Amino acid sequence: MSSVNFNELLDAGAHFGHLKRKWNPNMAPYIFMEKNGIHIIDLHKTVVKIDEASAAIKQIARFGNKIMFVATKKQAKEIVAEYVKQVDMPYVTERWPGGMLTNFATIRKAVMKMASIDALIASPQWANIAKRERLQVQRERIKLEKNLGSISNMKKLPSALFIVDIMKEHIAVAEARKLNIPTFAIVDTNSDPTLVDFAIPANDDASKSISIIVKVMCDAIQEGLNERELSSDKNKKTEEDVEEQEKNKAKNVEDDEEKPVRNSDGRRRRIGDTPKEGDNRRRIYRKK
Repeated sequence: MSSVNFNELLDAGAHFGHLKRKWNPNMAPYIFMEKNGIHIIDLHKTVVKIDEASAAIKQIARFGNKIMFVATKKQAKEIVAEYVKQVDMPYVTERWPGGMLTNFATIRKAVMKMASIDALIASPQWANIAKRERLQVQRERIKLEKNLGSISNMKKLPSALFIVDIMKEHIAVAEARKLNIPTFAIVDTNSDPTLVDFAIPANDDASKSISIIVKVMCDAIQEGLNERELSSDKNKKTEEDVEEQEKNKAKNVEDDEEKPVRNSDGRRRRIGDTPKEGDNRRRIYRKK
């Protein structure tokens, strides 16, 4: 499993926290020291937490479940979209629509509406619609694509959430907690790590810090998907081998039934003959 070391996090500036006056007391176990009024995060603990989170997220992906990534802050949008697209997972990089999880049925209807607009545009009926109405439909399609395009393939609720900056995405955290959905998050010194299941203490404002951590999570997801595929192929091969053995066994039974029964001296036994001493084959009696 791919991981990250202390020096990589240090070079990315993952150790810089917020000002001392903005800190959250629950982050005390992850703070190494204070320097010039700024808290410094203990990167040794960050490495441990990254390994724990990547192992857990790998297992979720291995079972074929979806992990939704949430990052609407400016410095994280493009990074998350770039990495998450490679593993084909849903993500939200625009405004978080309220009720995305708790009111998923309504969100799903909006996604289906986007699909119906696509079908309308592709149909011959599109040419008969007035120009003004076509423009309105196209604008609505663009708006839906911007907000919900990245979750269009999500048929059910995700099995986990990965969040960048839980202070900004507090609505997403609240919805996930309400539905008991596991949460992974990058938490800075101004955040409360007790609100998420897997907290990764690190700088959630630096693009390099975000990039390194998100990349490790996506690599873990890809490894889980690869293991799932290998396991599926292995099970399929095992089933084929078992089926082939059953066919061969059935064929051997048919051959034995067609083979004539003979006495111990090699002569073909006739109906009504009494088997001689040493014959191990079953007796054949004449039907009355």
